[in-house]
Amino acid sequence: MRQRPLRDTAGGNLPSELNRFVGRGGELAGLARLLESSRLVTVTGVGGVGKSRLVLAAARSLAEGAGAADPAREDAQERYCDGIWLAELATVRDPALLEFALAEALGLTDHTTRPPRTVLAEHLAGRRLLLVLDGFEQLVEETAGLVRELLLRSPGLRVLAAGRRPLDLAGERTFPLAPMAAEEALELLAERAAEADPAFAVTGANRAALAEVCARLDGIPLALELAAARLRVLSAAQVLARLEDRFALLAGGPRGALPRHRTLRTAIGWSHELCTPGERLLWARLSVFAGLFDLDAAEYVCAGPDLPVEDVLDLVGELLAQSLLVREDTAARVRYRMLETVRLYGAGWLESTGDARRLRRRHRDWYMGLATWCELDWFGPRQQEVAALVEAELPNLRLALECCLEEPDEVHLGQYLAGTLWFYWAGCGRLTEGRHWLDRTLEPGAGNPGPGSGPAEGAYESSRLKALWVLGYVAALQGDSVAAMSALYECRDGAAQTRNPVAAAYAVHRLGCLALVSDDMARARELLGSALERYREAGELNSGVLMCQVELAMALAFQGELAGALSLCEEVRDICEERGERWTKAYALYVLAYAALDAGATAEARRLLTECVEINHTFRDLVGLVLALELLALVTVAEGHPAEAAVLQGAAEAMWDGVGLQLFGSGYFNAPRLMCQERAGELLGAERYAAYAAEGRELSREALVVRARRAPGERGAADSARRVTGRGGLRGPRAQRRAAADQP
Repeated sequence: MRQRPLRDTAGGNLPSELNRFVGRGGELAGLARLLESSRLVTVTGVGGVGKSRLVLAAARSLAEGAGAADPAREDAQERYCDGIWLAELATVRDPALLEFALAEALGLTDHTTRPPRTVLAEHLAGRRLLLVLDGFEQLVEETAGLVRELLLRSPGLRVLAAGRRPLDLAGERTFPLAPMAAEEALELLAERAAEADPAFAVTGANRAALAEVCARLDGIPLALELAAARLRVLSAAQVLARLEDRFALLAGGPRGALPRHRTLRTAIGWSHELCTPGERLLWARLSVFAGLFDLDAAEYVCAGPDLPVEDVLDLVGELLAQSLLVREDTAARVRYRMLETVRLYGAGWLESTGDARRLRRRHRDWYMGLATWCELDWFGPRQQEVAALVEAELPNLRLALECCLEEPDEVHLGQYLAGTLWFYWAGCGRLTEGRHWLDRTLEPGAGNPGPGSGPAEGAYESSRLKALWVLGYVAALQGDSVAAMSALYECRDGAAQTRNPVAAAYAVHRLGCLALVSDDMARARELLGSALERYREAGELNSGVLMCQVELAMALAFQGELAGALSLCEEVRDICEERGERWTKAYALYVLAYAALDAGATAEARRLLTECVEINHTFRDLVGLVLALELLALVTVAEGHPAEAAVLQGAAEAMWDGVGLQLFGSGYFNAPRLMCQERAGELLGAERYAAYAAEGRELSREALVVRARRAPGERGAADSARRVTGRGGLRGPRAQRRAAADQP
């Protein structure tokens, strides 16, 4: 069982192993030596030989090495000062998603329209880190091309890869991994058997049979672990006898050495034969999942007349006991996965039954239902749990989206699924991937009408309209106003023709949002107000509707109508607290803090913004987070702490790289940043301000959020605030702009 890591954008994301890594001391030392002299090292070997465990053990050893007394450890710490990061690629089957998977592994959140490859290269260019790539065989050419480009553009990057074949790049050092030596193989077999049955022990009576089992399995770790699971119910001699029978059948003779790949397939096939019919059937059907899955999903997808749903739990337990499934504890819930070698064996059996297409559709249907429930639950107290659940299920959701696009007459299902996940794309920092799927489901020729051909016929037009307004929303947040307007006008016109008032409301809402970030406040007020009326007439209420009310409040606040803005956002805050909603609440808190600062209530503004920062960080909402930090920096300088304000401002400036053009050049949204730079710069001087801002740019996101929680000391705040404004305190963005306008 493996514990999934909490993401740490500073130090890496390596998972902790919950059972001991056995042996391989010489291999670990050899890998460490290669990594000292080479920027690309690939561990190669047959499936099941232990490549993944070895590279993880090597990476973990480097990550843990910080002993000051050991010069080699100090060198490693310096060489990988920006962390050691694992990218598990086995579940990535579409080459277009490879770059998304690497960005996800590195904890990158990008709100721009830049290609993910560009984002990766720019992120890595000035960093020194180790990237561990595992399971790239199905995308070897694409992986090789990406790794080559990243290594060329990132001199501080080193890559440790694990695969059945090398990447064949210049400068690559391969490390062929052999099976375990006899003594290590016996140690692994005995330790895993004891984990399954604490009463197990190696004795004089069973040692010879156990050693022969290790020899017959060629010391291949996965084969040994499968055999160890059988020692719960069979003696060592019985295991050996059954293995002998299996090998004799496949080899066509009583003994004779088999190639190692056949040895592993034999071991897996033997495990398959020892399974009951129900276990074999579940094994095959579980192969349709990508990565992790939970019991509910397994029961829905795999159950049927020949596999009763009430049997699935017990069968999962049996597959776990036989090491054919692995349990993992995640932030969402207990989940399971199959090792890729085991999954592929099951997938072959599923294809041979002719049932694979039906199972893939059941898999798709489950994840469409999951997305539907998650969208509903997003507007409620389970919002954070929903975010964690969708994050954990992303490989399966990708697979479901691919399934929707396989048949032209099922593209509407892909539009529905991509549109339903709007809350994840927009609220959890996944704009680029959301744009990828929305564009694919809406592209002409994929079951969609071409430009100017009018709305699609039939009952599925609502799915297309939803995908259109979500595309417009995502594109607007990326700063792509042309694509946003095109999608939103098409949605608005289609909604009018098909009399779909809900889609029309969303289209008008997002057009109002575009006007807001374009500083056209009069049009923003008109459109956002109209959208709110449409939502009320349609009986629509969710996080998106409340966000419309917050955006209307922003338009009012920016025009100086703070009383109206406060009323709207206080209502939103009350509804959110009643419902347990947090994401939209954070934006309401931003507007309330804006008004508090304008009134000189810096303590209240800080309290509101601290909560706002916490919420936005939880959901990886980079736009909300950077806006809150910039306003908090302005509050901080008003409290008399220009140095701390400069640190926060520097950290926010670094985050804009992932957001893109600073709020699309909006003078209103950018006003707090510009005022903070001016006021803190006046107090500190240009050189000291730049030094403190540089300190902020070096902070990890986690460290920044911790720092934002701490209120600076109160001493000198009032005097410093008077120095900033020349009066009793800093009056806030609107008053600052008015005062500036009054100056001759």
